[in-house]
Amino acid sequence: AVYGPITYDIASLMRDAFLSWDEEFVIDITIRYWQKARKAGLPVGDDFGEFYRAVEWMGLQRHLKILGIFARLTLRDGKPQYLADTPRFIKYARSTASRYRQLGPLMVLLDEIEGNETRIGYTF
Repeated sequence: AVYGPITYDIASLMRDAFLSWDEEFVIDITIRYWQKARKAGLPVGDDFGEFYRAVEWMGLQRHLKILGIFARLTLRDGKPQYLADTPRFIKYARSTASRYRQLGPLMVLLDEIEGNETRIGYTF
């Protein structure tokens, strides 16, 4: 067994490398996980919103790591076949980054990498 963040397993399951789930399904399963973890006395906190944010950020960290590995495999090791899986990880990263103001700079970086025009909007 390995010790790590309590959010790691659920983030790994809900933001799978090869499967995409509907957001409603992801939230439903994550709520159930959080409720059962609380009943079991695990340190998931009392606020589901905070827990879900931690799950999303953990998933984002995993996906950025995987994107880096795929880039290395392509550029250094000459194994471009992994690039076929990058759109799913980019989509996950964009989805999470778009929900959190703190991740705005990441969105700008993703736009630069993909050659997209960055759009910044403000609401009052």
